[in-house]
Amino acid sequence: MSYAIDVTRLTVSFSALRAVDDVSFNVPYGQVTTLLGPNGAGKTTLVETLLGFRAPTSGSVRLHGLDPMRDHHEVVVRTGALLQRGGVWFPMTPTQVLALTATYYDQPRDKEELLALLSLEHCARTPWRRLSGGEQQRTLLALALLGRPRVLVLDEPTTAVDPEGRQVIRELIRAEKDRGCALLITTHELTEAERFSDDLVIMNHGSVVVQGTLDELAGDATLIIETSVPVDPTELSRRLDCVITAVTPTQLHCHIASSPERVAAVSEYLRDHDATLTSLRTRASLEERYLDLIAASAQETS
Repeated sequence: MSYAIDVTRLTVSFSALRAVDDVSFNVPYGQVTTLLGPNGAGKTTLVETLLGFRAPTSGSVRLHGLDPMRDHHEVVVRTGALLQRGGVWFPMTPTQVLALTATYYDQPRDKEELLALLSLEHCARTPWRRLSGGEQQRTLLALALLGRPRVLVLDEPTTAVDPEGRQVIRELIRAEKDRGCALLITTHELTEAERFSDDLVIMNHGSVVVQGTLDELAGDATLIIETSVPVDPTELSRRLDCVITAVTPTQLHCHIASSPERVAAVSEYLRDHDATLTSLRTRASLEERYLDLIAASAQETS
């Protein structure tokens, strides 16, 4: 199978530091893969290597089957990138920078179409220095789309973007995926990752901690209960015949699958103890799973 992005046993070292340590994953066309991890996990180094800005110490990276260093021009033409270190000369407007960048491509997208797509018409002739953070971010995203890329690499695409702008970006990500584009997205905003990810790669200390879909990362069946007041889980554990972990005095993780009978037993127990059910979920949120996985990874390396 030919992958849009193929990372194979990649290691990138700076003297004694292994910023990326034996990392492998791939992204097919038409899929959104999100790269997660704390600061210093190696995400930025990986992205820079993928785009040909750094050379691997060992292993390989391929975009469209091409080596991003040896075939740099071909990779750049076929790949759109939004990087946190990017910028625009401050006197230029979105219209001007799109018009200039369009000259680099044989068949660029229409700049007016992109301005409309990213809700930038109102500030199309506003100098860069006077744009809001969200408007600058959406302009950089328009630049990433200009060459009709088959791969998009987006580093924190919703940073400094207001709720309306986030919705625009979500719709754009969905449209590019439907068009058959492969998307690799880095973000610290886990609720955003839950919205648009097909696959997740979680890194820490340069290595992949875990990779999989949201369902695969959800772990074993768990009934998560949040209550209005603290309750003693001992009796509830007997009623449900399962192990219960008290994450906080008002949040209980019952290690059992949900069923109508079990939900009824939980409601009866809380009613008997003058407590109210404020939330009931059948799996941990991505944020909870992420924090658990990073904590476990930190313990293994300490």
